[in-house]
Amino acid sequence: METLDPSDNQLVERTQAGDARAFDELVVRFSPRLYGLIYNMTASHEDTNDLLQEVFAKAYRSIRGFQGKSSFYTWMHTIAVNMTINFLKKRNRRKTMSLDDVDNGILNDPDFIAATSNGDPSHSANLGELQKKLNESMLKLSHEHRAVVTMFDIQGMPHAEIAKILKISEGTVRSRLFYAHKQLQTHLQEFIKQ
Repeated sequence: METLDPSDNQLVERTQAGDARAFDELVVRFSPRLYGLIYNMTASHEDTNDLLQEVFAKAYRSIRGFQGKSSFYTWMHTIAVNMTINFLKKRNRRKTMSLDDVDNGILNDPDFIAATSNGDPSHSANLGELQKKLNESMLKLSHEHRAVVTMFDIQGMPHAEIAKILKISEGTVRSRLFYAHKQLQTHLQEFIKQ
């Protein structure tokens, strides 16, 4: 007989009752999406790993206060976005962003290369250059704009969910997306013309 996975709310209730294994299950469930969110905002695997641990530690410490007014998903993403934005503000005060942190992992993935190169080495070189340029362009956006682009364009979240996470109106989400897309388009224009 198949056992149904417990819902997020059931796991939260069990965690609030002191079941640490239930929280471990929430960590497993939410890690991939939160990792993607944080990485696309920081462009650093090391910073992402550190922040992800801090996000889950804060969530664990605060979970007794979670009242279910929003979904647990929204609550976790709110913690992750706020902690990442605060981290980025501190980091920018300490040093300027090094673009050497740009991740090229996907460019070395044989399946990705096979699917995109069509046997043409110059195509994969151009793709690598485009990825680098896109990462550089993302890093030029403000933290708030980068968060909206990451959640909407990369993670596929609807405007309403982004608005709840950032505690802004849907109109502000749309406005930030429009502005960020314009900025990205401007940054990438020279590459597209080549």
